Amino acid sequence: MPGQRLLYWDMIEILPIPAFLDNYIWLISNGEHAVVVDPGDAAPVTEYLSRHHLTLCAIMITHHHSDHIGGVKELQSHHDATVYAPASGSYDFVHIPVAEGDRVTLTQLDLEFSVMEVPGHTLDHVAYYCAPALFCGDTLFSCGCGRLFEGTASQLYRSLQRLASLPPETLVYCTHEYTAHNIGFARELDPHNIALKILQEQVTKLRSDHHPSLPSTIAQELETNPFLRCHAEAIIKASQAPQNAGPEQVFARIRNMRNNYISISY
Repeated sequence: MPGQRLLYWDMIEILPIPAFLDNYIWLISNGEHAVVVDPGDAAPVTEYLSRHHLTLCAIMITHHHSDHIGGVKELQSHHDATVYAPASGSYDFVHIPVAEGDRVTLTQLDLEFSVMEVPGHTLDHVAYYCAPALFCGDTLFSCGCGRLFEGTASQLYRSLQRLASLPPETLVYCTHEYTAHNIGFARELDPHNIALKILQEQVTKLRSDHHPSLPSTIAQELETNPFLRCHAEAIIKASQAPQNAGPEQVFARIRNMRNNYISISY
């Protein structure tokens, strides 16, 4: 069931700090030290660190949008935290640039993440993976994917395919609470998908109880996410793609449809 997984590597905990309207700043902690992913706002991070007596040792950035980096400078001014950010991006704060194949070693937490370049939403976008956890920013969402702000549909499609090839038990920590709206769109494309219907019921209950719908899993996304199912007959038909269109063409069409989607009730 989504939203009910707090991941522990021995004594490691991952939890979401809500920010803005629907962002999550993910915090990874061993009870003494903490790492945060995409802190668009410093205030909720600072409050949590103070309340739980945690020392911030690192910040991991997936891409350059302000709702993901807006709190970095303030956090740096109060904490001796190493910042990791995409090498192909431009950032006005001190950081270690990371690119495809690099490793981010978090000594205090005894964790090591591999860096994956996943362009599409932005050209500099990266994801951080340490099995079974994936921090993928705005590339892959629960039942959805990011908008194309800088990259091409082909780039984002290939990036999503890379993430989809990770082990099915991989936990997907994206950075927005878009799941309910994404499910509405997915069910328009694929109304007879039983897994989608079950997921919608689960997410509705979680959100009504004020719980996050995240993390998801790669297994769940392969069953429910239309952007990972562009080979499925229902998705192809709903896309109205030309006969013999390939999955990338189907993807481009449904990504454009999603841009103009207005939610309806089920």
